[in-house]
Amino acid sequence: MLAMAQVRELFTYNAWANRKLFRALEGLSAEDYKRDLKASFGGIQGTVNHIVWAEDLWLRRWQVAAPPAVPQGTDLDTLAAAASRWEGIEVDRDRFLSGLDDAALERTIVVKPSTGGEFRHPLRETLLHTTDHSTYHRGQIIAMLRQVGRKPPSTGLITFYRERQARP
Repeated sequence: MLAMAQVRELFTYNAWANRKLFRALEGLSAEDYKRDLKASFGGIQGTVNHIVWAEDLWLRRWQVAAPPAVPQGTDLDTLAAAASRWEGIEVDRDRFLSGLDDAALERTIVVKPSTGGEFRHPLRETLLHTTDHSTYHRGQIIAMLRQVGRKPPSTGLITFYRERQARP
């Protein structure tokens, strides 16, 4: 069964991949960053904002707090604003995760999406979903970077393990 050590490792990977992606996006022109590429959430900016917003939303659900005030991160006008908000979420999530033990992973949480309904999940499922969700959308951004003529970074889990292994 999943243990908190594995959850923390996945979120360490998620943070590494997000930071790597944010660094790769820093060199984009505002035009390319905001361009509608007819992809998820329009383009790179919309997809970045969605990742940041969703990570905030799930953290708030775990904390039993109100959802983010602005849906889909549409208030994040720049990459710097998105990265700054995400860094704050990362600090808060690390604090939240540090207070959990293995038994907490099986605690049931109630999720009430804005589209209606109510779902019950073990905390474990929603933690795994959050890292999977961000990975999925980072992959879309990688494809969009290619569309605008940029060489994307490798943000795969195996690359994370290899880079971590190579550190002294």
